[in-house]
Amino acid sequence: MAETERTASATATGETVLSVQNLSTEFRSRKGSVRAVDGMSLDLRKGEILSIVGESGSGKSVTSLSIMGLLPYPAGHIAGGRILFEGRDLVTLPDREMRKLRGAGLSMVFQEPLTSLNPVLSIGRQMTEGIMQHLGVGKAEAEKRAIKMMRRVSIPAPEARLKDYPHQYSGGMLQRIMIAIAMSCDPRVLIADEPTTALDVTIQAQILELMRELRDRTGASIVLITHDMGVVAEMADRVIVMYCGRKVEEGRVEKVFAKPKHPYTLGLLGSLPVLGHAGPVGDAELAEIPGVVPALDALPPGCRFSDRCRFATDRCRAEGPPFEEAEPGHFSACWHWDELEGRI
Repeated sequence: MAETERTASATATGETVLSVQNLSTEFRSRKGSVRAVDGMSLDLRKGEILSIVGESGSGKSVTSLSIMGLLPYPAGHIAGGRILFEGRDLVTLPDREMRKLRGAGLSMVFQEPLTSLNPVLSIGRQMTEGIMQHLGVGKAEAEKRAIKMMRRVSIPAPEARLKDYPHQYSGGMLQRIMIAIAMSCDPRVLIADEPTTALDVTIQAQILELMRELRDRTGASIVLITHDMGVVAEMADRVIVMYCGRKVEEGRVEKVFAKPKHPYTLGLLGSLPVLGHAGPVGDAELAEIPGVVPALDALPPGCRFSDRCRFATDRCRAEGPPFEEAEPGHFSACWHWDELEGRI
């Protein structure tokens, strides 16, 4: 049974544009159904940048695909919960209406550009199609906007490159094209799934600045999915930490970084290199979280992090902790959150 969760923004002021309520997403397999997202809840306010972090397999990307209505059919499906966007439940919204929302209302930067772009269509065709549909402009105007977006993501000679095909671009350039497509219609909510993974640090900084510019210019809200805690610290207002399909910590970035309330968050922060030291406290090696994320069909009883946690007790191994408010606006799912202060 999914844990009952609250969101850190439940008492905050500001207009909520996206509200995910107790979302559960399952995938069918030969061994039966596995739950990749289990009771996920979040509120995204207008103009806010919310980051979701966690190791691969924690449920970050599946959460974003559930919101966008892009789960692979027929294996993936939403088993429960609601996704409210500007008052409409996207879970029950017909496919035709969802297609109208994607690109202008909700837009997404996908993690794998090579599998997201059509190899037999030119980049120009793939960029202008959405612009023409959502902004109601002709081909010439759409091409002008596409060229403008290509310049903003540092694609050289955009007028000529518009005619090229995906195989004629490098992986980093394709990632920038994906970002340009996602931002071309000024979406009200942008979901960015590892948007800077394939980019060098200079282009990464430009892309992050471009996303901030979109937020400041249009009031768009951004969900930023990443492994990079440095990007979280630089970009996000709030952060959600996920593990094995569940939310384990949520709060303002400055609070979570200063006083993490879950051992998993503590491990993620402790594994970061510190300038001038070989390890986080001058050790010869970086700290690491022992073990690996368990398979979804072989989860441990009790707390799902218990088999990797140095604070785990018999209670942790037998009983899953509730997701509760540890401090005002700072939530955690850990029996021992009060013992973590000063451990990082």
